[in-house]
Amino acid sequence: MDLLNTLVDKGLRRELPTREEALAVLATSDDDLLEVVAAAGKVRRQWFGRRVKLNYLVNLKSGLCPEDCSYCSQRLGSKAEILKYTWLKPDEASKAAAAGVAGGAKRVCLVASGRGPTDRDVDRVSQTIEAIKEQNEGVEVCACLGLLSAGQADRLRSAGADAYNHNLNTSEGTYGDITTTHTYADRVETVQQAQAAGLSACSGLIAGMGESDADLVDVVFSLRELDPDSVPVNFLIPFEGTPLAKEWNLTPQRCLRILAMVRFVCPDVEVRLAGGREVHLRSMQPLALHLVNSIFLGDYLTSEGQAGQADLDMIADAGFEVEGAGTTTLPRHRTDAAAGAETGGGCGSHAGGCAPCGDVADEPADAEAGTPGARTDLVAVRRRGAGTDLAPNA
Repeated sequence: MDLLNTLVDKGLRRELPTREEALAVLATSDDDLLEVVAAAGKVRRQWFGRRVKLNYLVNLKSGLCPEDCSYCSQRLGSKAEILKYTWLKPDEASKAAAAGVAGGAKRVCLVASGRGPTDRDVDRVSQTIEAIKEQNEGVEVCACLGLLSAGQADRLRSAGADAYNHNLNTSEGTYGDITTTHTYADRVETVQQAQAAGLSACSGLIAGMGESDADLVDVVFSLRELDPDSVPVNFLIPFEGTPLAKEWNLTPQRCLRILAMVRFVCPDVEVRLAGGREVHLRSMQPLALHLVNSIFLGDYLTSEGQAGQADLDMIADAGFEVEGAGTTTLPRHRTDAAAGAETGGGCGSHAGGCAPCGDVADEPADAEAGTPGARTDLVAVRRRGAGTDLAPNA
């Protein structure tokens, strides 16, 4: 297929595809799916070999968020029956993190619900970062605390944080449809603050919220321009009790096409398969490893993932290997750029540039033939790990 040959060539050169090419990946048929996966897999292996980085989430503060993000089980007005608790103590969070590290996680992601941290919250998280680093040599720590105020990113970095996560989630044009209590621009500004402080930026998206193909391409192109080191791709988990509980728009095949498109647009970044993989990819998760080079191990913030050992078995059975603590995740050209500029490098490091392409008219959200009914049986609320007396899943 000429399209795929072109995209592989561009990916190996770190050159930005056109919007039309990105849209064409999403429009490929199920008959062509394995060809699409194989093509994107060549790009993935060029920059990351067969390594899979494991990440582990620790939910420091769960529920009762004042923001109204429609996709979130912790949102204002959520009726989802999730765990609700206030801040974990540093030793509690460190103990939870240790379980993930023991399971093979290279990065621990510290997440707290809320609009953004107070200065006292930053102090609390800083103590937690220091406790985790003291007890787990070589572990990376990423903070995800919401919108940052001036100086907070610098303080987190001084405490030992390696990265900061704040997702764009969806396109700028449709952002107001999912959240009204903050703006798309607020999110972009927080990512830029993290980059300016020398933190590795982590920013991604959520697919499956009823968006169009054009929306997906818009947000991924915006991420390429924003230039994070890692791009987590979440697939909506339609929690009962949230406004998007009835949005079951994804098939495993569509999820794989979305991941392939992200890989082609951001060929040399850490593309992470994040929340919702068990719900929407199901038995096709191993194919996704040919597209992504990073996954979350075990459970998520408010939902349960598959058993940690099952993740490890899946990686091994698919012919991949867990990335060791002594291995640098990103390609050398990105780490060299980061060392020189005190920032996270480039989503392609600008080979071929990030020049805007011609506008493409919005298309209606796809209603793919064969989309299965709601699999509510696969949405399991987390009842173990952080905030409970039960052992975590790692």
